[in-house]
Amino acid sequence: MQQSVVPELAHTQTSPIQWVATATAIAGVVALSSVIQPDAARAAQPGAGPRPAAAPAAAPDPAGVDFPIVCGPVKALVEKKASGDLDGDGRPETVAVVRCDAGSGTPPDGVYVLTQAEGAKQPRVVATLIDPKDRLSVTDFAVRDGAVTATLLGYSSIDVPSCCPDLKQNAKWQWKNGAFIRSTPSEAHGA
Repeated sequence: MQQSVVPELAHTQTSPIQWVATATAIAGVVALSSVIQPDAARAAQPGAGPRPAAAPAAAPDPAGVDFPIVCGPVKALVEKKASGDLDGDGRPETVAVVRCDAGSGTPPDGVYVLTQAEGAKQPRVVATLIDPKDRLSVTDFAVRDGAVTATLLGYSSIDVPSCCPDLKQNAKWQWKNGAFIRSTPSEAHGA
């Protein structure tokens, strides 16, 4: 009879108690791993570079704003709106062209600047660029590069019918020294 060169090992034959011990050890490891969690993974170490910028603030929505325009029994209508950072504070303002919803004729426009403080529920009017009392209509309206530009149509006298403005001028407003300053843009910039 030939003998094996490898001696018989006691643990090569399993018993039910060994299976129970193994199952208990695995359950302990799983339970412990659910309690002890590693830190969240990071692509870069803290302080290793610039942090991502916060999401830009939303521009104020003119819907529901109480504009300083008297329309009698009809409502105020926002005809045009454009947004941009006009005062350099990093938060956009909205400029709204508003007129009375008269249904016919050419009611005059008002041009208003809206801002909304962080956490405020409603925007507010902070400036009137064109008062409806000036009897002007606004065309070619834009907010670009921190300025408001528009083409204004008006009347040379009260005898000119409201349907047919006979004056045209370009206007530009920029925030300077705490106020909106109106100028006439050069032809090179366009209106």
